[in-house]
Formats: sequence, structure tokens, C-alpha cells
Amino acid sequence: LWEIYALKYAERNTRTRADSFIMDDHAAAAHGMDYFVWVLRSGERTIVVDTGYDTKEAERRDRPILMDPAKCLSALNISPDAVDTVVLTHLHYDHAGALDQFPNATFHVQETEVAYATGPCMCHGHLQLPYTAEHICTLVKRIYSGRVIFYDGSGEIAPGVRVHRIGGHARGLQALEIMTENGPRILASDATHYYENFIAKKPFPIVVDMEDMLTGFDRLIQLGGTADAVIPGHDPLVRDLFPAYGHSGFVWQLHQKLIKPLPSF
Repeated sequence: LWEIYALKYAERNTRTRADSFIMDDHAAAAHGMDYFVWVLRSGERTIVVDTGYDTKEAERRDRPILMDPAKCLSALNISPDAVDTVVLTHLHYDHAGALDQFPNATFHVQETEVAYATGPCMCHGHLQLPYTAEHICTLVKRIYSGRVIFYDGSGEIAPGVRVHRIGGHARGLQALEIMTENGPRILASDATHYYENFIAKKPFPIVVDMEDMLTGFDRLIQLGGTADAVIPGHDPLVRDLFPAYGHSGFVWQLHQKLIKPLPSF
């Protein structure tokens, strides 16, 4: 059984609902976004899910971070140098932007995501916008050094941890199915940015395949058995629904039971 920790490293509170939902009835209303990396733990085994983006990328995109994601790991007494397994849910800048800070890790990624991020689609400015060439080149170098494991659809990372390609927001986006003491948790990452996306079937505006995104919403619930088991990738509600860990102020325990019911949308 696994423990799951969400580590918040950045936020953007200047967004509106138009940035989060297509054709929303209250498009101009404020709608904040949190940025997380995640840690899975079972006994002596540690898995990091996504690497966030670092100070250099924050400056390049003018999107400040609260703390370098690799430094966030210190709250769990984890050194990035000691991490041997990193799951990349997809290769957007805010999920795969600090790969070089994990020099000894093997990265787990969907082959369709790597093909997309290095293929002809990247000739289009709008499609390459969520990606950063330097990050992709770092991953390619890891491929050549034998430190990338590819998946085609579903696969097992470790006993009790499986990945499933969902797609939609990114061509090879994968969610994680994780077994905890309180049943399965579906770490959705950007298969659903917010609870409202998948519960109310309201697509996120950055989308490669709308059908994959919409069918992915249903699949997340099927995998978890209930909406309570699904953990969105960027929703500030996560911090209200799950108990905090310690006194750091930026770590939450996602393997615990919800401390309040999911809101209705």
C-alpha cells in the first residue's frame, strides 16, 4: 500500500474561469490554479510524479514559483539525487521542467507523448506553447543514456502503482492508479485540472483531442470507482479536502480520507 503526498510549489491567482472551462457561464470570474508535484511512498520505496518547473523556467515564462520543486522534497526528507524513479504524466513545462535536478532517476513516460513532443506537431506555435525545447532535449539525452522506460497505454510502475494513458489535454498524458490503505486513488494530473472539469464534464481549454478528454473524464471515475478517488492536477480544492502533512504549509496527504465532502457543481 502507498502513501501519496501533494507538494505545492507555485500558484497563479490572476486567472479567470475562461482559462479553466470552455464556454463557461461565468467566464470573467476569478479562478485560481495551484501547481503540484507528487510523492508516492511504500516502505523504503519512493516514487516522484512530475518534476514541476524551476526558477529559470519561471523567469522565462514570467510565472513565479513559491519554491523550487526539488527543494520541496526536503519536507519529506528526500534528496533529488537519491530519487531513482520519476513518472512523467506528460511533458508540458510545468510537469517536466526540472528533469536535470534528478540525475540518478529513470523516467517513466508514454511513448506517444515523446513522439508528439518531438514530432511534426511541434512545428506549430500553438501546439508547442506548453512545451519547452530544453526540457524535451534533456529527456532525449536520458533516452540515449538508458534512463527512460516507455509505456503504450497501461502498465505497472511498481506493485500497487499503474499508469493509464488518458490523452486529451496532451497526446500521451497518463494518470496513475495507486492503491492506498483507503482504497485506490487516481492521480489524474491534467487529465482533469479541476474537480469541476470531470464532474461537470466541462473541458479545459488547452486540448489536443476533445473526445479523448471527455471520455477520459469517465475513465477516471471508472478507474477509481468514485469521484472521491480522483485527484485533479491543479485544483486548490485539494488543499481543503485532504489533511495537511506536518507544518510546512505546502504538503498534503492524499492517501487519507477526505476531510469534507466534494462540492456539487
